[in-house]
Amino acid sequence: MSLRSRAALRAAFVVFSTAALAVAGAFATARADAPAGWQEVGSSTVGSLNAGQGVATYENGGTLYRGIGSIPAELAAQGWNHVGDPDIASGYVFDAYEDQEAATAKMFRVTTPTNVSYTYVHQLEPGEKYNNSFAAVSPDAQWLVSGEWGNTDRLLVFPAPVLNPATPATGGELARAAQIDLDKRVRDLQGCDFVTATRLVCASDDHATDLWPNPLPLHQIDLERPLDGGAVTGHVTSIGALEQESACSGTFEAEGVDYHAGSGTLRALVIQPGICILATTEYRYRAAAG
Repeated sequence: MSLRSRAALRAAFVVFSTAALAVAGAFATARADAPAGWQEVGSSTVGSLNAGQGVATYENGGTLYRGIGSIPAELAAQGWNHVGDPDIASGYVFDAYEDQEAATAKMFRVTTPTNVSYTYVHQLEPGEKYNNSFAAVSPDAQWLVSGEWGNTDRLLVFPAPVLNPATPATGGELARAAQIDLDKRVRDLQGCDFVTATRLVCASDDHATDLWPNPLPLHQIDLERPLDGGAVTGHVTSIGALEQESACSGTFEAEGVDYHAGSGTLRALVIQPGICILATTEYRYRAAAG
């Protein structure tokens, strides 16, 4: 979420809370074409304060959301003032944090199934942006993929904290292992998740059409091979646009995505505009037959 959106969300929460959510929920029911290869199976409205950044699903189907209201006080006091789109692997929750003021490092927080949390800090490399919009863990639970902001032709790959034996067991420094080199440029990725070991689906908050034909595109990234700690090429395609439906007018914001292998469900979040910013619409898809 941008600084603009976070400031607007805080203001809206104070002034409009109950009314805005009611209005947004009442009108966020229209349908648009589903992304290529997917069929829409439903949508619902969640509160942006605690669910407007991202979504992840436990193996048992339980849903985890993140928003600016989800940041623990002790992390906020340390300067970690933005939480991105989370992921869950083997019962471990992976959160992506950034410090927009210091902008010298990014942090991943891992919470174990027994609710013990560890922090892993990655010092920025030359040319690396401080943004940490999402955490996406490979299906083998060994690699963690993250993204930067703006125009980019890469994704960053880290050993998955805790689960990859190359990382400290209880927190510490986290070095980058490799990167995914994208064959086409993308812009403002807000969330990615693995669908298979060689395919990710990513949500972009790109409102322009100079790189891709549709605003707020969903990208499919196909890897040449599963992640193994070395550089790998990713082929990028646009599979459609996220929906922009609301009772309010203004700028929508694409946020996190999640794929749950157990149910075959893909989720994508879009924050509604204007005073409806308190409402985030969650769209749900399943792979189309054939």
